[in-house]
Amino acid sequence: MAQPASRQDLIDYALRQNGAPVLEINVAEEQLQDLMDDAIQYYQERHYDGITKVFLKYKVTQEDIDRGKVKDPAQGGQTGITTTTATTSINSVSTSFDYYENSNYIQLPPNIIGIEKIFRFDSSQGLSMTNMFSFKYQLALNDMYNFGNFELLGYAMALTRLETINFLLNTQKQVRFNIRQNRLYLDIDWNEISANDYLIIDCSSAINPDDFTNVYNDPFLKRYLSALVKRQWGSNLIKFQGVKLPGGTELNGRQIYDDGQREIDEIRGVSTHPGIFELLLNNPVSYTHLTLPTKRIV
Repeated sequence: MAQPASRQDLIDYALRQNGAPVLEINVAEEQLQDLMDDAIQYYQERHYDGITKVFLKYKVTQEDIDRGKVKDPAQGGQTGITTTTATTSINSVSTSFDYYENSNYIQLPPNIIGIEKIFRFDSSQGLSMTNMFSFKYQLALNDMYNFGNFELLGYAMALTRLETINFLLNTQKQVRFNIRQNRLYLDIDWNEISANDYLIIDCSSAINPDDFTNVYNDPFLKRYLSALVKRQWGSNLIKFQGVKLPGGTELNGRQIYDDGQREIDEIRGVSTHPGIFELLLNNPVSYTHLTLPTKRIV
């Protein structure tokens, strides 16, 4: 009973933490389900144990390329073009402004909540070991040919120089992502992409508690849902403030609500990721090793 393994187990746990079955918790079943959904969403989007790092592989299609390329509608290019018109009055004359946006995105699964980066699409960047005409391939081939005189230091320095040149001349692919759209926008030159090329997407995926039931037993999630239930209970009782029960008892809904809100604020304060400024203030960085603190807080 103390280790919830399902959605209902966690709801029952939160009710017991607030006094059930000794006390009647005046929260409707529909409200409990809403609170459960809110707690899971907050856990997945804000807690470090609510996500996992994944690498998605996507095969580019010709349709993706056609939608990604910018085309002028006036010249007959309509594939994936979205037109937005803004109208205003200039010198008492109605004037329209047309804006065009191409659909240069791919749709991601709904469980993806963050994008770190995408890896380069092809091996034409000059440093690939699979491209026999690249600098790295030719450098390794020439050095390995005479392995007896192979010098690792010189080889490492040469590779570092090539990486620097590559970084300056070949910028990283620019991407945009919004969790509410589940769209990964690729601001790239689509002429460099061919059908059947692969994209490797470094991203974060929300953990589904129905698939991994240990989520329901997470200490943060149990405390957070219990606090949400307490606040909702107090919110319901506030409406009956001043009403006397048999025996002259009066329920203090305001106090229950304030206690629940205080617990929520405390939980959120220790569970969310601090920004870099807060990290620098609370945990000074070692400039000798450039090491940021990795202490977990529950």
